[in-house]
Amino acid sequence: MSEQTGPAPIRLGTRASRLAMSQSQDVADRLAKASGRPVELVEVTSEGDTNRASLASLGGTGVFASALREALVAGEVDVLVHSLKDLPTAPYPGLTIAAVPKRADARDVLVARNGATVDTLPEGAKVGTGSPRRVAQLRAQRPDLDVVDIRGNIDTRLGRVDDDLDAVVLAAAGLGRIDRLDAATELLDLGFWPSAPGQGALAVEIRSDESDRNLLAALRKLDHAPTRLTVTAEREVLAKLEAGCSAPIGATAVVDAELLLVSATVYRPDGSEYRTASHAAHLDGSAQERLDEALDVGRRVAAELLENGAAELADLASSVADAPSDGEHSAGPGLATPAAAQPTDDAGSGAPTAGTD
Repeated sequence: MSEQTGPAPIRLGTRASRLAMSQSQDVADRLAKASGRPVELVEVTSEGDTNRASLASLGGTGVFASALREALVAGEVDVLVHSLKDLPTAPYPGLTIAAVPKRADARDVLVARNGATVDTLPEGAKVGTGSPRRVAQLRAQRPDLDVVDIRGNIDTRLGRVDDDLDAVVLAAAGLGRIDRLDAATELLDLGFWPSAPGQGALAVEIRSDESDRNLLAALRKLDHAPTRLTVTAEREVLAKLEAGCSAPIGATAVVDAELLLVSATVYRPDGSEYRTASHAAHLDGSAQERLDEALDVGRRVAAELLENGAAELADLASSVADAPSDGEHSAGPGLATPAAAQPTDDAGSGAPTAGTD
């Protein structure tokens, strides 16, 4: 009977889609370098991968995370990689996000026939998206468009542009991670087209009681402090609006010269109305104190939106997936790290750079 030689491999759970495998492999390569250990990808199938119903009817994009998290809790894998925008804001019992690597491009893109932009699409053009936020944004800009609910992986959606659709709206980060950003015919500016809270960022999740010091130290190296700050603020807006990740909400946060700027917009589903709020906070002190500031400014943005009627504008409560039973939750716990994996104070500052990862 042969004995295992060398360090034990780290098992990284991932969905089997091309995008999930690509972003998981990228994290696996970095984790292997940081830990000096092999990292094995373990494929996990979720309900979102097998059920072709719309994301909204399934309870939002959190359906992609549940099977992965069950595998992590059961000890079948050691770490998970999620698209952060797909995670509910409520903390998952027994798990914590130990690393948020540097964010990629947070913008949406249009992929259209004949190089068209949103403004130059023909009247009545069919545009595909599975996101209520993108539906509202498209209708706000072009009420004449025929917006079609679609599902499927990136390649399937791109293929429909040459088949039954005139265009689709996708995340720039996803296209970039599978080397298909050249398919985009327009990059949508975050000013008018704020994207989903956390879009473009990845989350590396572990068990809260993880004791593997080598793994914790490696994850600490992967964490990018400015990205953690911005996504914490964006997700806190979502949490305090008590909305799920399928709600028609866009949020954008940037760090500029130690100032955290956060803006969010809530849309009526048909795009006919929207409410926007923006606030800023000066970042000072320790890493935890800066995270507390991010949470605070996110709460202030959410409070102003609620004061201005955002909850009545969009049925936010119906979009909640996996909300805790007491109805009170925060993005903070879900983005906290175990004590052994806390980010260091010198992890850097500055705005996430579009198009980098």
